[in-house]
Amino acid sequence: MHRIAVLALEQSVAFDIGSATHMFARLADRYEVVVCSPDRRPIPTTGGFTIAPEHGLEVLKDADTVLVPGTHYPPAREGRLEPAVAEALTTTNAPRIMSICTGAFVLAAAGLLDGRPATTHWGTTDQFRALYPKVRLNPDVLFIDDGDILTSAGVAAGIDLCLHVIRSDHGSEVANWIARYCVVPAWRQGGQSQFVDRPVPSYPDTSTALAREWALERLQEPLDLAAMAAQVRMSVRTFTRRFRAETGMSPGQWLTQQRVDRARHLLESTDLPIDQVARHAGFGTGAALRQQLAASIGVSPSAYRQTFRSA
Repeated sequence: MHRIAVLALEQSVAFDIGSATHMFARLADRYEVVVCSPDRRPIPTTGGFTIAPEHGLEVLKDADTVLVPGTHYPPAREGRLEPAVAEALTTTNAPRIMSICTGAFVLAAAGLLDGRPATTHWGTTDQFRALYPKVRLNPDVLFIDDGDILTSAGVAAGIDLCLHVIRSDHGSEVANWIARYCVVPAWRQGGQSQFVDRPVPSYPDTSTALAREWALERLQEPLDLAAMAAQVRMSVRTFTRRFRAETGMSPGQWLTQQRVDRARHLLESTDLPIDQVARHAGFGTGAALRQQLAASIGVSPSAYRQTFRSA
């Protein structure tokens, strides 16, 4: 049983606590979820109500995953932590620590993010960088998996991160089931730049969506930018600009991601040889698939299949 310890601090984001505990608790045969606070004290949330955790900071010591929800916790917003909280986070034996939204402030205040890539809510970027200049902050992504430490952007991106963790632990089928149960997308494209409150080009009468649908039906075929642009009667230049505005990535990056996702699904759900998986996913050869999978998730196709078929 994998124990997830959720650390609740003053002014924790109610949505983050509720969504994360709900998703993992639905897999009660795989995860045990406990909520803790310093001295088990009641925690006021941003939702206007108070929660009463049943555990103290001692549960962080031997948890398998420590999860810090988004929070307006004043000390972290000032660049420090209560000594007891700092000690609990820096001495935990948990092989995985993750934060949702502004929970990254807590990890950063504990020094856990120094020199590492991380993300948080785009609206707090300037404050975060001023307080924690040693962190390699990337405010343009939904989440970052840096191995033993994972961080996510604001609110709903915490759902994306939780699904990513479930997918990493137990494969796409389990993650997709949880996504369906919670009525959320199993995977969202793009980054949080889609949601930043700033002027973004708007194209109310045209979209690249039809080109994406067309490409998804033909991932196994050679696809080029001109062919995709032709599906929506745009020039390549216009198509590329609008594609990025709508998805947060270039057409080439999007195609590679879709093909990697297709390959992962086939590796998990079929016994097809690696070369056939590569052809069905549009990579052509097993060597190309190995290169792309290694770049995307750091493992070979055979290792990925063995891990997730076993799970």
